[in-house]
Amino acid sequence: MKNIITLTSIILLFSVTQPIFAQENGFIKEYLERLEKSKEYLILVAETMSEEAYNYKATPESMSFAENLMHIGWAMDWHSQSLMGGRNARDWDTDTELKVDNKSKKEMISKISETFDKTIEFISNFDTNRLEERLDYFGADRTKRQILLLLADHITHHRGQMLVYMRLNGLKPPRYVLYQ
Repeated sequence: MKNIITLTSIILLFSVTQPIFAQENGFIKEYLERLEKSKEYLILVAETMSEEAYNYKATPESMSFAENLMHIGWAMDWHSQSLMGGRNARDWDTDTELKVDNKSKKEMISKISETFDKTIEFISNFDTNRLEERLDYFGADRTKRQILLLLADHITHHRGQMLVYMRLNGLKPPRYVLYQ
């Protein structure tokens, strides 16, 4: 009788928790697919813009095309490695790895690709049981799942600015529909 109760308890527990774990793993799988496509599209955008136009700004107070590109890398690094991973944040004033600095177009594209790869690796190895952990996100209480969604929005926001800069420089941006 005791074995039947134990076995029934295990089966019941498994039937309740299995769908939860499957949902979390499904979220990460879908998120990574989206991030891979985002990387492909952003790199195509970055390659399409002429190097001479990398310093273009729509207004004096705006970020340049290059600054938007590298800001995306900075944000990926901070959201994943620091905010979710607990690593100390880079010092904006002294760390130039993810800043335009004196980088060429080729160097910036290489750095953004590398940063996407590191972010994808981090998320691939992220313990899905930690997605419900809560963090202070600029005064807002957010789960780590929400942080990932905010990161995706942030990438899209700055890439959208880069697409406008391409149009303002007479270029037709690569077709987005191929990356959905």
